[in-house]
Amino acid sequence: MTDIATVAPEALSLDDPKLYVNRELSWLEFNQRVLDEAHDASNPLMERVKFLAISANNLDEFFEVRVSGLMQQVEARNEAVGPDGLTPAEQLVRISERAHKMVAEQYACWEKELLPALNEQNIEIHAGEPKLTATAQAFLDTYFQEELEPVLTPITVDPAHPFPYVANKALCLAALLEGRDTDGNLVRSLGVVTVPRLLKRVIPIPSKKGKLEYIMLAAAVRRRLDQLFRGYKIVATGAFRVTRNSNLYLEEEEVENLLMAIENEVRQRRRGDVVRLEIEHGMAPEILERLRENLHVTEQNIYRVHAPVNLNRLMRLYNEIQRHDLRDKPFTPVDRVSADDSESLFAAIRKEDVLLHHPYDSFSTVLSFIQSAARDPNVVAIKQTLYRTNEDSPIIGALCAASEAGKQVTVVVEIKARFDEESNIRWARRLENAGVQVTYGLVGLKTHCKLCLLVRREKDGMRRYAHLGTGNYNPTTAATYTDLSLLTANPAIADDVAEVFNVLTARSLQPDIKKLLVAPFEMLPAFMRLIEREAQHAKAGKPARIIAKVNALIDVDIMRALYSASQAGVKIDLIVRGICGLRPGLEGVSENITVRSVVGRFLEHSRVFHFENGGEPEVFLGSADWMPRNLRGRVEVAFPIEDARLKARVRDEILGMFLSDNVKARELLASGAYRVVKPAEGAALVNAQEAFMKLARQNSPSESMRRPTTGVSIRMREV
Repeated sequence: MTDIATVAPEALSLDDPKLYVNRELSWLEFNQRVLDEAHDASNPLMERVKFLAISANNLDEFFEVRVSGLMQQVEARNEAVGPDGLTPAEQLVRISERAHKMVAEQYACWEKELLPALNEQNIEIHAGEPKLTATAQAFLDTYFQEELEPVLTPITVDPAHPFPYVANKALCLAALLEGRDTDGNLVRSLGVVTVPRLLKRVIPIPSKKGKLEYIMLAAAVRRRLDQLFRGYKIVATGAFRVTRNSNLYLEEEEVENLLMAIENEVRQRRRGDVVRLEIEHGMAPEILERLRENLHVTEQNIYRVHAPVNLNRLMRLYNEIQRHDLRDKPFTPVDRVSADDSESLFAAIRKEDVLLHHPYDSFSTVLSFIQSAARDPNVVAIKQTLYRTNEDSPIIGALCAASEAGKQVTVVVEIKARFDEESNIRWARRLENAGVQVTYGLVGLKTHCKLCLLVRREKDGMRRYAHLGTGNYNPTTAATYTDLSLLTANPAIADDVAEVFNVLTARSLQPDIKKLLVAPFEMLPAFMRLIEREAQHAKAGKPARIIAKVNALIDVDIMRALYSASQAGVKIDLIVRGICGLRPGLEGVSENITVRSVVGRFLEHSRVFHFENGGEPEVFLGSADWMPRNLRGRVEVAFPIEDARLKARVRDEILGMFLSDNVKARELLASGAYRVVKPAEGAALVNAQEAFMKLARQNSPSESMRRPTTGVSIRMREV
């Protein structure tokens, strides 16, 4: 492929594949940025362990979904290409090359950086063939007998015992066994032990005072394999793990009960084809050959790694070791809105729109909004979307209580939220049992918008209150994901939210929506018009600028529009956490575009869109990324920020901080590579997330001046 930097601008059309970065390769570069945080010695040690585990878990899901999808396309002889011009087969070759390098780097990070650093902190992790004290060995012998052996099932593969089914991402140990057959002949067999997920992957063992020692589960099982395969000589052993295709196969039009169909598909998904085999480096060739034959994997999909085979299980280590000196300093979100009761909470929202920036602003305000609605006798109806939520969700409890109190409660549950299907099925059943009207959105479209609507009887009649957000109604992830929430009683916004719910529950084919941008109806055309309007302003010499913050940018129509706007002279700053298919900085095409990614303590999840509009800025927040699936295959909502004060906060405080970050930001180059943003000589260091925490602390009750109010205090930073 021709180097993009050598191509003359006039030789490029906006359809040229050289202008676009492959989606999957761009995702791998995002995961590299996560892995870079594990390398970064300025991060606390246990946070580095966490980032390494996250990068490994990310790669698991990438193989389960993206790689498996490409393999299905190759199997179906589908040679369709994306905007980058690569066929599925070509993508798999490039992915394999890049992923193998990444896996090698992950294990080098663990063995050469993190393990020695842990040892320096008197934390020792044993794997492989550990040297253990007599006390530790006695402990592990007892542990094996009491905790492990009762739940382990050894299988010797022979004509009477076929190769066992290996569950997706399960830790397994293979053993090459030598014994004699019924005729006394010496034969070799393959033994396999699958380790149940319920077992601890990291086992604390006795150690000296002041020292922490752990052994990885595979090592604890391996040292007593002779107890599982009695009578055999164990010639060689090796841990392995398979990753399976985890895509759901479901034609919604062909099923009568979507909930039951999803339940069945989730069960079937566990039996998907193998898309990756991870084996311990140095595994005996005879063991590997038998695994290859039984699991039907090619060399391209075999990954040779050092112990532990499953790096994402290091998250257990992160949770186990409570050394606060090796972790990020605790941060407590602050309440921007304080209300003593539901009446004062609703009065605060009636007074002015409330903008929350999570996790710096507490998600408890959103919880209070829903819980107050459940308790308040004047609230007569609640409508809610649920995409992902957490175990023991207080939101589910509040909705059930509201229904049981006689309120009309309607919940749109997206049971197809990948990897959360089982959890969402449980919530759907529980809600139904409490009398909640549960629906599942529109056939063929995921419901991804984040909306809650309350109808409240007040002195002057019925009034609607709405919450619109960029993130899920999940108090657990709200502590680690950055998102934005709007609480409003604006009648025009609330009416539009009600109309969206009518679309979801009544399949309204002609929604009457005035303020919101709703996919798959008007969102894409609206964004295209907004981008083109900036281009027209630039041509007319008026202020023209676009700032967009998204998780991913790969929609080809949006990318072409941004290229055209850049050519017209529009200054475009993109903050794209993950995948970006656009190449910035190309002469004559995108020299007015910058792309940066911020990966830090919190997961950047908010979507923000700022259009300068000739000096009359418009700002939208939303649930949608600039991806085909969001704009065309999901019900998504982007909502305007109309309060001038809040617009300024979004532009100057939030987007401005991200564009100033010179600590955690990486800049995308035209080549598709990223480089760390370096502070200018003499410039102050700016870490956006640290700055947001500092701002939040300044706004906390203990730090800020409280204004006298009647029943409610609203603490909002003036911009």
